[in-house]
Amino acid sequence: MKKVITYGTFDLLHYGHICLLRRAKELGDYLIVGITADSFDKARGKINVRQTLAERMEEVRAVGIADQIIVEEYEGQKIDDIRRYGIDIFTVGSDWAGKFDYLSKYCEVVYLERTEGVSSSYERAAKRRVCLGLIGEAACLDKICTESRYINGLSIAGIYAGDQSLQVPGTQQRNRTKRCGLDYFLEKTDAVYIASHPSMHYAHIKQALEKNRHVLCEPPVALRAFEFDELTRLAYRKGLVFMDAIKTSYATAYNRMLLLIKSGAIGHVVSVDATCTSMQEMLQKNSVRQSKMWNSICGWGPTALLPVLQILGSGYREKTIVSLPDEHCAGFDLFTKIDFIYEHAVATVKAAKGMKSEGELVVSGTKGYIYVPAPWWKTDYFELRFEDPAKNRRYFYQLEGEGIRQELLAFCKAIEKRGYKDTGFVERNVSREICAIVEECQEGNQVKKIRIAQEEVGKDELQTGSDDKGSKK
Repeated sequence: MKKVITYGTFDLLHYGHICLLRRAKELGDYLIVGITADSFDKARGKINVRQTLAERMEEVRAVGIADQIIVEEYEGQKIDDIRRYGIDIFTVGSDWAGKFDYLSKYCEVVYLERTEGVSSSYERAAKRRVCLGLIGEAACLDKICTESRYINGLSIAGIYAGDQSLQVPGTQQRNRTKRCGLDYFLEKTDAVYIASHPSMHYAHIKQALEKNRHVLCEPPVALRAFEFDELTRLAYRKGLVFMDAIKTSYATAYNRMLLLIKSGAIGHVVSVDATCTSMQEMLQKNSVRQSKMWNSICGWGPTALLPVLQILGSGYREKTIVSLPDEHCAGFDLFTKIDFIYEHAVATVKAAKGMKSEGELVVSGTKGYIYVPAPWWKTDYFELRFEDPAKNRRYFYQLEGEGIRQELLAFCKAIEKRGYKDTGFVERNVSREICAIVEECQEGNQVKKIRIAQEEVGKDELQTGSDDKGSKK
């Protein structure tokens, strides 16, 4: 009996897939189909997959061509499978011609011509076409333009800056600008990514929602809790997507870490410590007006608060806020530290743009602890540590595009579903609590303030540091 094996994602199974499977079966007597696991697809940077592994396996099984279906989970598995199953022929589409010639040492390799004009990428793009407008002046918008190229069916309309100028993205057109109002800009879009100054978030989100545009916004999405509530009700009433763009929440490693914690891998959580600092903007503030900069609690606070609120929740008993204000710029905190006391746990958050510290995340439990090294907000690796070092485990998950690619994909999927609901990345109660804490920090009524004596800080002291861990904005 001649055995044939082929592999693929088989996402949104279509006529081209079926033709390929039929021709593969004709090469022998027994066909094994390897379907790539979700984690393996993500590790290869393939994040546009629309269906779960179970759904894809069921669709291939329902066609009735495959004699056996297996799951491809790791690099190098093809050689293992060829040996394990006694394969005579390995076959795949001609668009991979030459890629798998190394397998000819183990079996015959055949490249099959694909059906012209049919592909999963085409199917995905046809189902989702979103024209995204970018609002603001944050540096991350250039990254949004770059990462959007990896999302099928997503195009960038332009960047609406705070001076009412419209910039057209692209290497040759990036500096072309024209004057226009926000209403005009919104007319050219289906959805918007907002990264304007936090003081403008509420106004920009409200205007976009009133124009029936879906919204993905950099945190904090509002500076007051009641503003968040108002925007949430407006999005719900209009059936629009309104999402919080905390990039860390979209990282595979970060989500796997949360699952391990919830499964009791480190026992009962007793303490969560998260630190986020960056001094790049302060080092460059001579060329950037500080009034345009995001202060510490807005720039880093939401990210630092994310693991605390997602692991321990918002039901804390006490909260203490200590801040170091910039005496030369009202409303700008150089450093903010927040301590939480829960019924059975404690948490500490540090956010700073005028102070440097190790940007790590530590979650301590009754059995062990989880350590995420700096910069933890770009989570692609973490360690599970115990009293017995032999039980320690390390976890690696590739993070493409700092989480931007994943959040854009999640946003597009939510738009396609046209449903107003939690996306499963940043829960609405978490977003609201972040807004409430930012509001309390901004008002300063319950904030304890510290000062640094001028003689202790030289004028050029900030210029001696450097940000070797990367910045968020």
